[in-house]
Amino acid sequence: MENLRLSPLINESQIQKRILEIAKELDRDFKGEELIVVCVLKGSFMYYADLIRALNLDVKCEFYGLSSYGDSTKSSGQVRMTLDINASIEGKNVLVVEDIVDTGLTMKYLLTNLESRKPKKIKTTALLFKPEAVKEKCHIDYVGFEVGNEFVVGYGLDFQGYYRNLPYIASVQNMN
Repeated sequence: MENLRLSPLINESQIQKRILEIAKELDRDFKGEELIVVCVLKGSFMYYADLIRALNLDVKCEFYGLSSYGDSTKSSGQVRMTLDINASIEGKNVLVVEDIVDTGLTMKYLLTNLESRKPKKIKTTALLFKPEAVKEKCHIDYVGFEVGNEFVVGYGLDFQGYYRNLPYIASVQNMN
């Protein structure tokens, strides 16, 4: 893999501090209740792992695979399910954990699918949100950071499968 020119955007300590803040909000909002936490694969796995470890709640873990990027730096506009959750969510509290919300298409697809399964409540969290890129309006209950309309990698986010292992978020500079 040819190395990209990366510009650090959000460092590891900033990420961890914000995750603890979000976990405290979730602990307050779901105090005394069970929560099914759905990791949207693949990009959310690092955020998801750190977030669920920071929660002081009864948590069940589920995984949902979606793809809209392929090997591109832009959403294809087509959302494809690659893995479905195993548990019934009917009558349950659900938290959807996303790495990034940009166009909103993936989140809309996901929420439509999960809402049809009649959960008690669905809340959403995204580590990153690109308000300038939104094409399909969607609400995110717990946002980690807002970023500009640039391509980012690291902390689970990738380019062609690479860079997920970076412990920070970086902006990709001059991709040709």
